[in-house]
Amino acid sequence: MTDLIIQAGEWERVQIYLFGTVKFMDFLALLMLLDIITGLMKAVKNKRLRSRKALYGYARKIGVYVAIIVANIIDQVFGFNGAVTTATVLFYIGNELLSIVENLAQIGVKVPTIITDKLHVIQNEEDADPVKKEEVK
Repeated sequence: MTDLIIQAGEWERVQIYLFGTVKFMDFLALLMLLDIITGLMKAVKNKRLRSRKALYGYARKIGVYVAIIVANIIDQVFGFNGAVTTATVLFYIGNELLSIVENLAQIGVKVPTIITDKLHVIQNEEDADPVKKEEVK
């Protein structure tokens, strides 16, 4: 039974091997969890809880980790000392923060106007995009 349990030190080695030594990975995981929770709250409030849409969102979160692994490989191959991985993780942290704030605003939580103004600008730019995204059915 003890052979099946990954020791803390071994897990840390696996994490460093896959994701490098980026300090913000735990923070990103926490933000992803908060995004999932706020997304579920929004879906329940709007009565639009769809398992397929949620599954697509979870797959995207797994894709984020794959992108970070690829960034870590690029760092190791070219000797960038974690710069690409750190930039990738920080990008996704920002993305998760925006998603959480957007979910909270749609739930009805008061969000500072400077943040909501920026969210409206981002949303308007996406609406102006001629390539329409198809909703997963």
